[in-house]
Amino acid sequence: MALPVYRSLRSKPDLRAWSPRTVLGRFTLYLLGVDLLLWIVAQVLRFAGARPGNLLGGWITFLTVLCAVLLLFLGLRWLRRTFMWRLRNRLIVTYVFMAVIPVVLLLTIALGSLYLFAGQFATFLVTSEINSELKSLQTANDAVAHELLVRLEQGGPLASATLEGSRRHKDWTRREVVAWVRGHRTNLASPLGEAVQVSSAPGFSSEQFREVVRDRGHLYLRALTTLPIGNDKLTIVSSEPLDKSQLETFAANLGRISIYGTGFRRVVPENTKSSAPRVPSAQDKPTTSYQYNPNSGAVSVRKGGQDYVLDSGSAPLVPSIEAGRLPAAGNALDSEVNFGTSIFVVDWQTGKDDSPAAISVQTRVSRLYQRLFAALGDFAPAVEYFLTLIAVVFGLIELLALFIGVRLTRTITSSVAALYNATQHINRGDFGHRIVIRSQDQLAALEGSFNSMTDSIQKLLAEQKEKQRIENELAIAQEVQAQLFPRDMSALASLEVFGYCRPARTVSGDYYDFLTLSPERLILAVGDISGKGISAALLMATIHSAVRAYSLESAPVLATPAAVAVGAGSAGKPGNNGHGNVSPAALLSLLNHQLFESTPPEKYATLFLGTYNAHARTIDYSNGGHLPPMLIGRDGVVRRLDIGGTVVGLFDPTPFEQGSMQLNDGDIFLAYSDGITEAENDFGEFGEARLIDLVREHRDLTLARLSELITSAVDDWTGGQEQADDITLVLARTR
Repeated sequence: MALPVYRSLRSKPDLRAWSPRTVLGRFTLYLLGVDLLLWIVAQVLRFAGARPGNLLGGWITFLTVLCAVLLLFLGLRWLRRTFMWRLRNRLIVTYVFMAVIPVVLLLTIALGSLYLFAGQFATFLVTSEINSELKSLQTANDAVAHELLVRLEQGGPLASATLEGSRRHKDWTRREVVAWVRGHRTNLASPLGEAVQVSSAPGFSSEQFREVVRDRGHLYLRALTTLPIGNDKLTIVSSEPLDKSQLETFAANLGRISIYGTGFRRVVPENTKSSAPRVPSAQDKPTTSYQYNPNSGAVSVRKGGQDYVLDSGSAPLVPSIEAGRLPAAGNALDSEVNFGTSIFVVDWQTGKDDSPAAISVQTRVSRLYQRLFAALGDFAPAVEYFLTLIAVVFGLIELLALFIGVRLTRTITSSVAALYNATQHINRGDFGHRIVIRSQDQLAALEGSFNSMTDSIQKLLAEQKEKQRIENELAIAQEVQAQLFPRDMSALASLEVFGYCRPARTVSGDYYDFLTLSPERLILAVGDISGKGISAALLMATIHSAVRAYSLESAPVLATPAAVAVGAGSAGKPGNNGHGNVSPAALLSLLNHQLFESTPPEKYATLFLGTYNAHARTIDYSNGGHLPPMLIGRDGVVRRLDIGGTVVGLFDPTPFEQGSMQLNDGDIFLAYSDGITEAENDFGEFGEARLIDLVREHRDLTLARLSELITSAVDDWTGGQEQADDITLVLARTR
């Protein structure tokens, strides 16, 4: 015997499980096959030394992209069909789109905005320091210019020793002050041990100027003041180098500052070139946009509508000046801030906008926080604690919201899962399954309704089974009752008989019977039991068996109408003691006594009994409260058989009279129950008159056909409504 593993390896895989079932899936598989075939052809051509054409490569690319798009779409559809089937997954996706994605977007916007704010603030600190130095330089330069103007107007000399004492001040150790008057240059102050900063007089005219300038390839902080003196003018220029030493003062308590001041060229459109130089001023600063990527070193600047780019042939971008260092991180959240900007630079020789200088600042969030809240003093920790407290509170609220959302989601999904499992139990026929209710909400009410529904279904099934059992019993009772009615219409040579009974329910409470006593005698019985259903059917069976038993009994009491008043015209002869000489009145009296003793007071019956004598062509009868049967002659005359007494089984003792009626040739005996005459529609009851007219009109038909016409007329009269009462019809005709 093969091992199970070996048997599983030998078994053929079911490829149908992996084959696409949709038109789009089969089309995608077809395109993949074509794409793979074209790719193989291209590889074969390359291997053979030939070069595939552009058309073949284009088709391969197009089919690859198209297949990728179709596979992505099919994958999304499969994911939606499998993953999104469960309600929990749908809720998760809904919450992701409604809550998680907006929160992520808000956090991204907030963090991005904070980073931009931090970068802008860092560069603002540097540019504000530069502007502050320029303002200080301008103020000192204006003071020197006015002091020298007063001295010159008073006729004093303009000598370099004038400001020699001031240059030794710490603020002047790196400053150079130069004066031009009447075309002559005078160095009023020079930095100790350094080269000359101001190479020449400015190539432009301006009364006041302070900017970052580029002179001989170096950057300087420079201020210029021009004052009129007679027919000439006095020009004072103060200058400090923008170098590492200067950046060290800016980088203190901030981080690393780098200036990229060289290696740029200006790209000027042809239609913007102008021969007339523009004279810049302190208020005339063009708008500058700057982008710097410290990872790749790429720098692009747009200033005043002019584009500046790094020379393509130059070396990789390195800072011209760099000072300070990146502070160490205070904690895990103390992230690095790396941002850049540009500063306006003027060419000292021409006075035009020169290529701007790019500034990069690298610092930490903690340093920016210290600089931002430095003005608060001792109140800064309180602000920090307050912001931390707000963050903690918001975090707790978010965690609480997440916890509540998860709990609510679990209640929803658990209820839906319980309902789904319950439907599976019901589908398997387990109607006794109940859902355990653990909450008090609409879903719990739905679960309760489901339990109530299953309980009702279970009860309904039990009732259905009980109803089925009763219907089966009623079917058996119907079969038994059908056996009680005469199956063979026994008739005498001179009398044709026919009987018909149609129950309103499964079983009938009406009764009819034909009992042959001898070749010359026949008993006709017609009755109607009070009530309907099983109880009436049982009482009908009792009467049926009693009539047959008493009719075949040869006791003298049944042949003599003792204690029975004999009506006028009676042909009964007391003392006839032979077999078959049964008195209908005596039989009704015995049945009345028996039913009175053996049934409840509300149970009774109407019963007509008649004995037909073929030799004498007479019928001896007694009517116990039943609708009087009729004899309808050929001439249409109706004679009623109404002699008898009250209903059977209601009172005891009750006398029953007996009558006799002579039958002529062709007379029709008609006995019926109230189910025929009391059948109703909107115009009233069917009535006895219509019944008599039908018999008169169709008296020459067979009794079976005549019975069919009567029942059809009754059905037409009721218009297809539900039958209200049992219909019984007994017909006999002499011949």
